[in-house]
Amino acid sequence: MSILPNAQNFRVDNMHIYPSQHVQNTQDNRMDGWKMLLKNVASNALHDSRARFDAPKCDEGTRVEVTKELMDWIQDCDAPQRLLCMTGAAGAGKSALQQTIAGKCSDSNTLGAAFFFSAGDPTRNNLSYIVPTIACQLGLRNPALRDTISKAIEEDPLIFERQIRVQMDTLVVAPFKHVCASGELDRSTFPHCILIDGLDECSGEDNQAELMSTVKHCLLDNDLPFRVFISSRPELAIRSALDNGPEGYLYQLAYHIKLSDMYDATSDIRRYLWTRVRGIGNRSRDRRAQFPLWPTEEDIEKLVAAASGQFIYAATVVKYVSERRGSPVDRLRAVIDWTPEGGQQTRPLELLDILYRNILSTAKDLYEGVDTNRGRDFLLLVRAHQMNSDGRIGMVQSSTRDYDEIISLEEEGHQVLFSDLQSLVYVRQDPAYSKNDLYEQELADIVESYSDKWKERYQEYGLKEKR
Repeated sequence: MSILPNAQNFRVDNMHIYPSQHVQNTQDNRMDGWKMLLKNVASNALHDSRARFDAPKCDEGTRVEVTKELMDWIQDCDAPQRLLCMTGAAGAGKSALQQTIAGKCSDSNTLGAAFFFSAGDPTRNNLSYIVPTIACQLGLRNPALRDTISKAIEEDPLIFERQIRVQMDTLVVAPFKHVCASGELDRSTFPHCILIDGLDECSGEDNQAELMSTVKHCLLDNDLPFRVFISSRPELAIRSALDNGPEGYLYQLAYHIKLSDMYDATSDIRRYLWTRVRGIGNRSRDRRAQFPLWPTEEDIEKLVAAASGQFIYAATVVKYVSERRGSPVDRLRAVIDWTPEGGQQTRPLELLDILYRNILSTAKDLYEGVDTNRGRDFLLLVRAHQMNSDGRIGMVQSSTRDYDEIISLEEEGHQVLFSDLQSLVYVRQDPAYSKNDLYEQELADIVESYSDKWKERYQEYGLKEKR
């Protein structure tokens, strides 16, 4: 920039140098780290992101009990467990609960950061953006924290390429401790809730396990005020960390809510269906839908039974019935009368089909990709166990342990077979054995579907796969 690039040994008298440009450059340099951070943030993952417009949340008057329990835990900063993990079946309403909690925490100024994973979004189906996104939200809550995070990035511009545990220590833990020690941040009033939804939608078991481990070693093992709420399907990496076993390093540290087991959503689903379907009828031009006795109580109860406690079924029905290009009366009847063998062209539960198909396909690929699989067909084995659990094979239902041997699976082979279907099916002890039986430690598990709808979806998928 010099106009005398080769000049030397000269003096200029009466020259005034104004510091404003220097100050401006200093400010720009101080913001470089923050600008780099913003380039590595997944804005779609925020709870109020424009990309997540009209995200599912709990209707007023529904999920009241579980919502209260979650908020009580978040607000009780003296409770010893600073990690809450909520697991539940596919479609149990985990994301709706997270969205509802995010809104409540935002209103009460306790929301520090939120990250909503999504398998279909490349910015939020992996670990690349989660720590920068959390750090950015926390930095926006306090100017001193923001400046400290920026400085950390300037000192290590490659931080975004490092392991997420290093990122968490560098961008969250160390800056937070620094500003607390300097007195520039009051930890007692700082928004302390960190929400992570849909960990199962982060691709790869290793990535899911890495994030759980990072939360433990960085956020729980340090003296930080954060309370972390993670929701997920009960996939292997999550189950292993939370189980009371050798690998369960979070068993004592986490408050674990098993949503599908601990809270019966039947009454909430019934209320949701009545409210939503009646609302659709009132807005419809079809006079049949405006009739006070539509829908009938019988119709609603059939839908409630078919939902089997899974909100996603009810939400899928409502979405289909609300389509403006058709009569809600006819579309509701199509849902109630639909069967996989009916040959209908309409697919009222297509969104549910996609969800179940993706879970089943992933489980199939993982099972058949193991070298010890010996070429066995995953779908046929699942179907065989399902038929045995229904008592449709032979005169007497075999124990699952015995049935493994009948179909030439290794001992406890059904455990491996259903390992990646935990979000669709659950296991219970075989009633054929008493607790005093010699084989008490080998009690077989019987696979039970959450609903007949799951069986129908599976059967249809299996038939298509065979074709």
